[in-house]
Amino acid sequence: MNLDSQTCVVTGSSRGIGRGIATELGSHGANVVVNYRSSEGEAYDVVDAIEADGGTAIAVQADVTDGEAVDAMADRVRNAFGPADVLINNAGITVDKRFDEMTREDWDAVMEVNLGGVYNCTDAFYDDLRAADHGRLINISSVVGQQGNYGQANYAAAKSGLFGFTRTIALELASTGTTANCVSPGFVETDMLADVPERVREKIRNRIPLDRFAEVEDITGIVRFLAGPDADYMTGQILGVNGGMEW
Repeated sequence: MNLDSQTCVVTGSSRGIGRGIATELGSHGANVVVNYRSSEGEAYDVVDAIEADGGTAIAVQADVTDGEAVDAMADRVRNAFGPADVLINNAGITVDKRFDEMTREDWDAVMEVNLGGVYNCTDAFYDDLRAADHGRLINISSVVGQQGNYGQANYAAAKSGLFGFTRTIALELASTGTTANCVSPGFVETDMLADVPERVREKIRNRIPLDRFAEVEDITGIVRFLAGPDADYMTGQILGVNGGMEW
């Protein structure tokens, strides 16, 4: 699937799923914008990996909760590559606590990144996506937004919110031919999952019919498909990539 000349912005792409998405798109010809908040070294490692594979990429620092910083990122993207064709809202955080121990600050921190950041980035690139020949908005949610998860009321609420947001933006963009879809991964082998105690990992694995956690590559191919021309007639969808977990 060829993404030549497509400018793809991937938020939170210095590591984890975001890094995998950025390198996948870069390997298929896209101009990739590697967004990061604080992991500068890791972000430039991603750029180096894309360029070593023959692709084109730049790293751009912006905290997605800062609207002015996101607008400045959008200007840098346009100066480097022209208007964005694809925006992948991947940046996210967790602050895990039982609800009876969760503070309003814990709640707000997760909402500000996982939903507020999506607003800021979509707002900054909205006109670009609407005008693009094959505009794509792709939001990265989570199976936790569909099932809930102990100790993650804030994260589950934010990730669930992306479903309604995606569906609504898909309806509003439909007349332009630009699509909006949401990828909802299950539990993926990233640094976030590595910090989970083994006894908890085993309980989670027992709920997965395919009996394994996802690899990053299990997610990135789905995102590449949504970013490409073969997904022209798919919009407003929630794609569960979770090993068969019920939701």
